[in-house]
Amino acid sequence: MIKDHRYYLMTAIKLAQKSVKSGKGGPFGAVIVKNGKIIAQAHNTVTASNDPTAHAEVNAIRKACKKLKNFELKDCIVYASAEPCPMCLGAIYWARPKAIYYATDKSIAAKAGFDDSFIYKEILLDKDKRKIKTYNIALKEGPSPFKMWQAKKDKVEY
Repeated sequence: MIKDHRYYLMTAIKLAQKSVKSGKGGPFGAVIVKNGKIIAQAHNTVTASNDPTAHAEVNAIRKACKKLKNFELKDCIVYASAEPCPMCLGAIYWARPKAIYYATDKSIAAKAGFDDSFIYKEILLDKDKRKIKTYNIALKEGPSPFKMWQAKKDKVEY
């Protein structure tokens, strides 16, 4: 049987359903595929792990990178049951897969109580206008790790 995008999206949806039934997290699932094979799959475990970053996509990325022994998901495709939130989208971009497919757009997630539009709005605001107060205390030593990184001869770029 040739597996298509619908197959992998249905797998992600079933993971999201599993998450709801288990009570271990929100209604989200994600699958990562390389060369037509699922290399990682996960559902949301935010409430079970008390980890606000334990979204399905992040959990799947962690598993896939561990399996591949690489911090990049080169030549991989991410399939998500719903449109990735800003955090997951950032993680996906850092992982550098070749594509993202999702089954449900963010407006449907928002109607179910998972509205991340405020985060998109906050990101665009100046620091002094954000709801969470953000401060920069510029210490003279602050840039030193970056200077060390730039001078490091054996660094692994990412």
